[in-house]
Amino acid sequence: MHSFVRASALAIAVATTTAAAHAQGAPAGAAAPATDPQATAAAQDGETIVVTAARRRDEDVQDVPVAVSIVDERQLDATGSINVSKLTQLQPSLQFYSTNPRNSAANIRGLGAPFGLTNDGIEQGVGVYIDQVYNSRIAAATFDFLDVKQVEVLRGPQGTLYGKNTTAGAINITTRPPSFEFEGRAELSVGNLDYVQAKASVSGPLVADKLALRLAASRTSRKGTIYNVTTDKWVNEQDNLGLRGVLLWKPTDDLQLTLTGDYNRQDPECCAQIYVRTGVTQRPLNRQFAALAAAFDYAPRSTNAFDRLTDLDTPLDAFQEIGGASLRAEWDLGPGTFTSVSAWRFWNWGPSNDRDFTGLPITTVSANPSKQNQYSQEFRYAATGDRFDYVAGLFAYHQDQHTTGAQEQGIAASRWLLNPGNVAPGSAGCATPTANACNPAVLNGLRAENDIRLKTTSLAAFGQLTWHVSDRLRLQPGLRVNYDKKSGSYVSVVTTGTGSTVLNADQRGVLAPQSYRPKFSDWNISGDFTASFDVSRDVMAYATVSKGFKSGGINLSGLPLDASNNPILSAATVKPEKVDHFEFGLKTQFLDRKATLNLAGFWTNIRDYQATVTNGQLGVLRGYLANADKVRVRGIEADLKVQPSKRLNLYASGAFTDHEYVKFVDAPCPPELSGGSTATVGQTPSAPGTPGGFSPANCDISGQWLPGVSRWAASFGGEYNVPASILGADGETYFGVDGSYRSKFSSNPSRSAYTDVNGYALVNLRAGFRVEDRFNLYGWVRNAFDKKYYEVLATQSGSTGLVVGSPGDERTYGATFQVQF
Repeated sequence: MHSFVRASALAIAVATTTAAAHAQGAPAGAAAPATDPQATAAAQDGETIVVTAARRRDEDVQDVPVAVSIVDERQLDATGSINVSKLTQLQPSLQFYSTNPRNSAANIRGLGAPFGLTNDGIEQGVGVYIDQVYNSRIAAATFDFLDVKQVEVLRGPQGTLYGKNTTAGAINITTRPPSFEFEGRAELSVGNLDYVQAKASVSGPLVADKLALRLAASRTSRKGTIYNVTTDKWVNEQDNLGLRGVLLWKPTDDLQLTLTGDYNRQDPECCAQIYVRTGVTQRPLNRQFAALAAAFDYAPRSTNAFDRLTDLDTPLDAFQEIGGASLRAEWDLGPGTFTSVSAWRFWNWGPSNDRDFTGLPITTVSANPSKQNQYSQEFRYAATGDRFDYVAGLFAYHQDQHTTGAQEQGIAASRWLLNPGNVAPGSAGCATPTANACNPAVLNGLRAENDIRLKTTSLAAFGQLTWHVSDRLRLQPGLRVNYDKKSGSYVSVVTTGTGSTVLNADQRGVLAPQSYRPKFSDWNISGDFTASFDVSRDVMAYATVSKGFKSGGINLSGLPLDASNNPILSAATVKPEKVDHFEFGLKTQFLDRKATLNLAGFWTNIRDYQATVTNGQLGVLRGYLANADKVRVRGIEADLKVQPSKRLNLYASGAFTDHEYVKFVDAPCPPELSGGSTATVGQTPSAPGTPGGFSPANCDISGQWLPGVSRWAASFGGEYNVPASILGADGETYFGVDGSYRSKFSSNPSRSAYTDVNGYALVNLRAGFRVEDRFNLYGWVRNAFDKKYYEVLATQSGSTGLVVGSPGDERTYGATFQVQF
């Protein structure tokens, strides 16, 4: 393990290089050799970096025909990349968005999951794997990395080598395995905002050469970054606990069994989205934010989000726990290795949100607690021959989820959500005192109790063959056969403040009772073909053609309503995505292999793209799913690493991503075109931002950007070290810098002038002293120039024009001490 650390630090350092075990070296998720349960361990062999492939042979990563970025444990620690969200600063092609752990999405090259509130009825296009176990909840990506050895981000479809289908890519997390030599690690970090993080792990033999144990734990706490004047508390804090135990048994030289159990918990007061700005919509002016706020003599605590103040009046909670157990068996059998991975995972989610984003009692309860269990079984056999290598596998997965949600309106809801009629200019009062909008009792206490259930079953057979046509040419076909079945139930019972289930039209327009049972099932065959050719000793070219498939889905967040306020049942399911992917890459080394430059160009077309959309109904707080006709993403990626000496290493990675809805003619309209009376046939919709105007029933957003994707993104940095001796310890002092940049991106499913997030650059600094394999002490500053930026923006339901957001972390600083023994 120590040789791995030294090799990774020297060769990868702070770089994100393009390398993985796939095809020529299958990823850790495909199979693993008995000598190293996690595979893909890098080592230095002269001037080359070697991966131990899943087919039990060593390969230079420059010979592996796929685009993958690898981040080792040292880089994770040095850059403060404590979870997948922070990893995006090192990975230009990775995007991660989260307004709370449940409402999170990981995308690669702009693809993976719809942007917006999570809908449990669809699959993630980016798979998250921890020690070869698929995690269906993207919430797993919000937890702190625990005893992690390295993280691989595989870009592009990976379905022919991974158990669960992944059409956009995979995040493969590998933890440290048990050791047959006693070893231990401890780490303590402290910083401003009362930040404290402690990590520890210990490993050693229980029975020499037969049984080994590894235990690890971590604890993180940090004060919140936003002050809530209503509760006199800092919110959006960190409060994380992680525990992991791993038992390794090697009954024979050919067989090893790895039993893993883990438990992770978060219990922060989170997650506040706060006032950013307002924009004019087509709702009547007296029903937009300024007039509504004036009617209650209300003003936001601050109109500058970077004052980091809010007055939210609904309790905030983001409690979640996730964990489970897995058993992995690896058996050297014939020319290859047979691998079995059995796993059970659970996820419990206990939230409370303020979904009106104000200090007014509009929506007083918004909570959707959820419990999930998943079970998976994977069998693989990976073999190597003189001319042919292959991997074949079977995968079975079942998920059972139950959500019991509640939403309740408050005393201000009637005036805020209902139409008070025309009013005199400059007046915020009701024109007709008898209007429902002027009667707080109409919506006060209106409550929806939701019971939501989901069962998912997925079965697959997959495989990949590598044919060594010659010493320089390799052909690699892959195939996947997939079956998916989903069944769900959505029941929403709505009662008035007096407990009655008899609702008037205004009440049904805000919270509509619904009951439906969507179902989906389908078979699919997909595959890929890769050709790679060694142009010279230090140049390899490859090309990939892939036809992928992302399972269809069911809507489990409620359906849009028709003109009679009845759910539109035809929207209960969405069609599968059909993915055509093309990629060409070059992997090169020069300057006597002191420099590495890898390039990848890609073009991905998706038909029936699964998008999260909203409608114009006033009380709708959650989106639903729909299919966009066609989406295209194409671009170029580059990874450069230069190590002119042992003292200096530099890196730069960049991505240009051109992305658009090629055809989406019936999309939801952006806020500036929403909220007015729906234009009828023959009527011309009003110009954007016309109060009281006519809004189109839907909008053609063909040619517009996809949400959440920057056209330009980059990471860059390096480290310089000098030999030094402190208190008799011979080591090195060092200074490092890491930077990232991303250009403007859209933060709304349909691009809006109000919700574009401006581009920004972040810089992290560190300096310290270390003795290799013994200890490391360093100070760090993250967001060193205190850049003010937003992670995500959103709009308030009902076309009021209110835009809210999540400000990124301010400048943080502190120190970390690590020790190994």
